[in-house]
Amino acid sequence: MITHASTFPSIKRYMKLVTTKSKPLVLIGPVDLPINVDGKNYTFKWYTWLAADNVKEGDTLEDVYTMLEGKPLANKPLSSILVYGDFQSQDEAYVRLHSICHTGDVFGSLLCDCGEQFKSARRLIIKEGCGAIFYLADQEGRGIGLYHKAMAYLLQKEGLDTVEANKALGFEDDLRSYDEAISVLKVLRSLPINLITNNANKIEQLKEGGIKINRRIPVWCETTEYNERYIETKIKRSGHMKETKR
Repeated sequence: MITHASTFPSIKRYMKLVTTKSKPLVLIGPVDLPINVDGKNYTFKWYTWLAADNVKEGDTLEDVYTMLEGKPLANKPLSSILVYGDFQSQDEAYVRLHSICHTGDVFGSLLCDCGEQFKSARRLIIKEGCGAIFYLADQEGRGIGLYHKAMAYLLQKEGLDTVEANKALGFEDDLRSYDEAISVLKVLRSLPINLITNNANKIEQLKEGGIKINRRIPVWCETTEYNERYIETKIKRSGHMKETKR
């Protein structure tokens, strides 16, 4: 019979408590994850983490394991990390902090460039031999969530741009925080990173959080009739830095 006593030792070595400004995180991994990219198979290391609401100071990993045992977590948005190569030690490591986008990443929508940015970052990391993609699950619609994102799309259909739509719904342009990702990144790597982004605010938050950025790698994708206004708004109103696609 499989019991708590028999499974915990096997799982313990893959669990780590991560300290943040607010609440502890429970990081688990790595799991070997073979992924097909452009017709070839590559093995990434997959991690995920949980914000541990009930973890108290002094709790052990076994306490956390017991707390979570038998409790489904499908209703909690959990972020992931895909790591490729010797992320801890290699001099050059490329990092993308990618906000979840159901419409772009999953459905392949052309209204934004999110899906293409995710694919481009993954290709670059494979090409360079080392890096990580943080897939941030609580950042849909720049932090407003999927339901309000649908409302924002409908308002954009009426003529508003992305920023105007978010504000019309009572939100700021961008509600995203990278505190949890910063804490996890520090656990996985202490050396500087090459950050794959166009977002000046993201760079500022990471630097304020103590992340050493060696250089920025732009990740612009093709402008089409569908995403042209979206991309233009990011540049003109949200401070994204326009550069030629790498």
